[in-house]
Amino acid sequence: MLKEVVKDYEFRGGMSVDELVNQMEQAWGFTAGKLSVGVSILERMFKGKDCVNFLSFTGNLVATGTRGVFKELVKRKLVDVVITACGTLDHDMARCWRNYYKGSFVMNDVKLHEKSINRLGNVLVPNDSYGTIIEEKMQGLLESLWKEGIKEVSGTQLCREIGLRCCNESSIMYWAAKNNIPVFVPGITDGAVGYQTWLFSQDHNFKLNLLKDEGELSDLIFNAKKTGALIVGGGISKHHTIWWNQFKDGLDYVVYVSTADEWDGSLSGARPREAVSWGKINEKAKRVMLEGDASLILPVMMSSLVARLGKT
Repeated sequence: MLKEVVKDYEFRGGMSVDELVNQMEQAWGFTAGKLSVGVSILERMFKGKDCVNFLSFTGNLVATGTRGVFKELVKRKLVDVVITACGTLDHDMARCWRNYYKGSFVMNDVKLHEKSINRLGNVLVPNDSYGTIIEEKMQGLLESLWKEGIKEVSGTQLCREIGLRCCNESSIMYWAAKNNIPVFVPGITDGAVGYQTWLFSQDHNFKLNLLKDEGELSDLIFNAKKTGALIVGGGISKHHTIWWNQFKDGLDYVVYVSTADEWDGSLSGARPREAVSWGKINEKAKRVMLEGDASLILPVMMSSLVARLGKT
């Protein structure tokens, strides 16, 4: 106690983001201090040998430029496993071929609906940029698989084919497939990609085997000496990540980024300390939660990590 002094920020022209983050370690300042700790944990996690690194995030962020952070994490092979929501597949595929647009949190939603424009927070998603293009790409993919004699796939296999056949180099899914990083979507039917797969199955005997995904996750966990996770947001993506890690004595490194509260008992708002009680995070794990908007926090963290890891 009373060993480290709080210091003020100092600024100069041309200062890098990593230099700013380094100052946060001394400036402390509530969430700034946590961000500094989070970057240090991720740096150690990514550099660690024999550590299987999980990336978990919600689909809404893929509708924003934060998609580029997730793409870089898989492109640079900093993570080994992705667990996410069907919205990630939807937005990642759609944005390969169509544009989303800047909007506002306060707009006339009735008029937007009349113009076939969907609002996701302050992002505008025209129908032609979402449902139409996803239907075109998915029905084409599924028809191709069917003609090739492929009538059953696991979720990870479908995600790989989406990455290779329906996406381009701007995509998370493309780089995950190219770098052989499995993408698990436990709630894959909860979105446009899942709906299109179901629709195709109505006149084709096509099956999606999600239990095979669980077998793959089991093998990953039971063969891992250490595991770490960057968990952005909550919901099924977060829970599936920590759920499987309880079977190896919990995560060894974990960084949560979320705006959710814990007072309602929700999984999304639960702090890392709660997961320790379940054995989903190890008692001795390096852990921190950053309360805040991931669209602001993640680009800062990624910029700092790129500098520290020496990857360009």
